[in-house]
Amino acid sequence: MPHTIDATGDGPDTVTDDHWVELGSHAELRELLGEPWPIVIDKVHDRLTDDDRDILTRSPFCLLATSDAQGNCDVSPRGDAPGFTHVLDPGTIALPDRPGNRRGDSFHNILDNPHAGLLYLIPGGKEVLRVNGRVRILTDAPFFDAMARDGRRPDLALLMEIDEIYLHCPQSLNRAGLWKPQSWKAS
Repeated sequence: MPHTIDATGDGPDTVTDDHWVELGSHAELRELLGEPWPIVIDKVHDRLTDDDRDILTRSPFCLLATSDAQGNCDVSPRGDAPGFTHVLDPGTIALPDRPGNRRGDSFHNILDNPHAGLLYLIPGGKEVLRVNGRVRILTDAPFFDAMARDGRRPDLALLMEIDEIYLHCPQSLNRAGLWKPQSWKAS
């Protein structure tokens, strides 16, 4: 089947699937990547540490990944003043929902599939905190008052029970030059 691609912006190129070499198994992937270092595996935990809480306190932005029952994915940006994520206990966090485009793609997905992932970033920082868990949508809870902004409580919040949390490798930030304005191209 031909596919049209334009990776350079110079115009479309047509390639066919017979030019592609697709990875076929977990074993093949492991052979290509090699075994992860023990430190990479050992850093995964299921309760917030003081360092994790520090990142949540300083982060004004995260990305929320969800998928529906059929596996169709969505990634949604979430942001507010630093520390917008409310920590209930070492295994539970809550994100207030702020007014946006009203699509609610993440919420629709969560109603079908409670598994979600979060990536927290701190502008200018090297930390990338990855949090995976099971989420529920709340319409009220006693901690909604603590998540109020400009005197307004959120109408909805995501409550996540953490399954795993760890610092993600910052190499993608370095390669992208994400915090280096001199590397940004003018649009």
